[in-house]
Amino acid sequence: VFQAAYLLYKPTLSLALKLRWVVVTLAVALVAYSLLLIPKLGSEFVPDLDEGDIAMHALRIPGTSLSEAIHLQKILEEEIRKLPEVERVFAKIGTAEIATDAVPPSVADNFIILKPRDEWPDPSKPKEQFIAELEALVTPIPGNRYEFLQPIQMRFNELISGVRSEVAVKVFGDDFDQLIDLGHQIENLIESIPGAADVAVEQTTGLPVMTIEPKREAMARYGLSIVQLQDLLATALGGTVANQLYEGDRRSDIVVRLAEHLRTDVDALSDLPIMLSGGLYVPLKEVANLKLVMGYNQIYRENGKRRVVVSANVRGRDLGSFVQDIQQAVKQDIDVPAGYWVEYGGTYEKLRSATQRLSIVVPLTLALVIALLIMALGSIKDAAIIFTGVPLALTGGIMALLLRDIPFSISAAVGFIALSGIAVLNGLVMVSFIRDLRIHGHALDEAIIEGALTRLRPVLMTALVAALGF
Repeated sequence: VFQAAYLLYKPTLSLALKLRWVVVTLAVALVAYSLLLIPKLGSEFVPDLDEGDIAMHALRIPGTSLSEAIHLQKILEEEIRKLPEVERVFAKIGTAEIATDAVPPSVADNFIILKPRDEWPDPSKPKEQFIAELEALVTPIPGNRYEFLQPIQMRFNELISGVRSEVAVKVFGDDFDQLIDLGHQIENLIESIPGAADVAVEQTTGLPVMTIEPKREAMARYGLSIVQLQDLLATALGGTVANQLYEGDRRSDIVVRLAEHLRTDVDALSDLPIMLSGGLYVPLKEVANLKLVMGYNQIYRENGKRRVVVSANVRGRDLGSFVQDIQQAVKQDIDVPAGYWVEYGGTYEKLRSATQRLSIVVPLTLALVIALLIMALGSIKDAAIIFTGVPLALTGGIMALLLRDIPFSISAAVGFIALSGIAVLNGLVMVSFIRDLRIHGHALDEAIIEGALTRLRPVLMTALVAALGF
């Protein structure tokens, strides 16, 4: 291998020395062209790896009981098992005993374990196509809404950003109804952007709430006060401790309240007798209006302000350009009232903060490398010659990302930093040897050719170990 490299390298090097200005011009043009290609790379926080399995987040109507959630889950799992690529499926409903995820029974995490590729009916089927088929299969099941991710990816997103999806558009303000309205507007807007998947506003409403509004005029006629009515309802619905039951060293409260089927039945509760001062009774419906309405499921706050989150995942494109399209569309088409504002979270928030830090750290690191080279060589010219290998090395990295259709990520940024170090090391090995030959009286061209050929083996070994090892 090295002998073949020598045979190819020597005539190429001689030709490059003869046409040095042409080579320099082409190198500068290549670096400039690569800089123009950077915007086409796209960006994401970390690359999406194929974990082999699927995590499907199933969200049901708020207030769904545990028994009903289990019934719906069984129906869902039966449909998923119909796919020939699925080996098994299991789920976690609600909050576990160790509450790592504080979620109600209406939320279920489904883990779909897939068979090995060679057992699929079509081993060449892309995973994106399988997810599309899975989504088409489970969407008709009533009472469910879904998000599709991967198990580790879902946990990773939740740990670093607090949301399970890749993109979280957060709307902040005071009026919760206004926030919900803005959230639905942004949801409809994101759905029209290419690459959007699993777009949804977090569950903010839909929880059945019973309201009891006193009829103050009727209460005045009966001589009934608000405090009396509240105390009676508190006992009937919430319960009042009447006594204690002693069982050895254990003490248990004896709570008096209505039976559960009466507490949840508006019609039965309307006939609850209310005792008046004269010893007479009047039904509750005579002194209060009882209504079952849809209330807020949960009011979320962040940094002391109410907020609503519109979540989305990205398929078929990079995260950075997708969020940029959302930002532009929101700015143009959404009228955000005064006192309300929009922030962009999820993994995009971490991508932005990491990019800002790297924009400071990387230039400082490169400046420090140049300073160390100047101190080691005692020559600004030689240090600059060594450092010219850095942009050419980064050019190769940019081309590799484009050929593989991989967006620029923080992992790629770390790789570029390591690549810069390898380029500087190889340049230092070669330039130091050429300097030594010049000191011993060799001509410039002769020293360059002999030094480059002599140091070809260590340079190739260093580069190949770094490339193949990583």
